[in-house]
Amino acid sequence: MRAYLGLTGALALALHSMPAAAQDGAPANPQIDYAGFDRLVSELAPVREAHRLPWNEFDRASRTDGAVLLDTRSAEAFARGHLKGAVNLPFSDFTDEKLRHVLGDDPDRAIYIYCNNNFSDNRPPVMTKRAPLALNIPTFINLHGYGYRNVWELADVVATDAPGVDWVAGV
Repeated sequence: MRAYLGLTGALALALHSMPAAAQDGAPANPQIDYAGFDRLVSELAPVREAHRLPWNEFDRASRTDGAVLLDTRSAEAFARGHLKGAVNLPFSDFTDEKLRHVLGDDPDRAIYIYCNNNFSDNRPPVMTKRAPLALNIPTFINLHGYGYRNVWELADVVATDAPGVDWVAGV
């Protein structure tokens, strides 16, 4: 009985330490690393919190020389409206090459990000997303994962037509 319990415990430990995909019979994919993503999210939580800025500070800093104001919404949403001076690289298009093309080679360059959930309008092109799925969160994490460490996020919720908000309305 003791041997059976020992074997059962060892088997349970082995199964617990296996990747989830391998447990259900699906082959492991070396190009998808959920555990690595989970570690990155945990490590970046305090960093992200320290890199959230109120509107006035965000706006001023994003206009400084060398800074990039990055809008990672879809190209369609960007074309329909965005903050003046922003460049667009849709989040789904992030690769090392495309990020270097838009952001440059300097991983210390200041990058300022915002998303739909920074605006109170809740109408196209800035429809509010579910809070845990706001685009700022994966954008911040992914930029850090790609080596860009000087990322700043708009913390406030503002209207696109609020005084001081320089919104470019598109088509």
